[in-house]
Amino acid sequence: MNCRAVCKKIALILQRLEEAFLCGLLLVMIVVAVLQIVLRTFFSGGLLWADPLLRYLVLWSGMFGAALATKRGKHIALDVVTFVLPADVLPWLKCLLDLFSFLVALVLVYAATVFVGNEARFGASVLLGVPGWCWNLVFPLSFGLIALRFLSNAAADFLVLIGKKGTKNLHQRFIP
Repeated sequence: MNCRAVCKKIALILQRLEEAFLCGLLLVMIVVAVLQIVLRTFFSGGLLWADPLLRYLVLWSGMFGAALATKRGKHIALDVVTFVLPADVLPWLKCLLDLFSFLVALVLVYAATVFVGNEARFGASVLLGVPGWCWNLVFPLSFGLIALRFLSNAAADFLVLIGKKGTKNLHQRFIP
């Protein structure tokens, strides 16, 4: 088995793990929300930790969903310029935009890391025995994953631009 096949297999496994993680988050959110509704409706009470947990789970699923959308090229993009520029300039523009998006995501990773560090130092919020800063790790993790995907996209775009054949979907093969 060659290196490319091994990398492709690893990427597929990581993609499946990411999708399973998101499905698991969704399943837990549905179960906890339904349980909370049943407890409030029929027993005039509920779980004190359910609502904060659901807020964090929505945050985690949204952030990792954004990373998955970036991988698939379904992220929010403003492409007004693509209607104005000639077609031969668009691949270069896409490469530059991916590099710029990578840099922006790196800045967000840094800001999120500072935020989590401050939460660890000064935050006292605890949910289910887990410190509040742990729940906020989603920010540097997801922005880091988004940054890697934009860098991978930029590298794949550049390889296509310089004429390497068969590298168009390089980012999909190596960055899950």
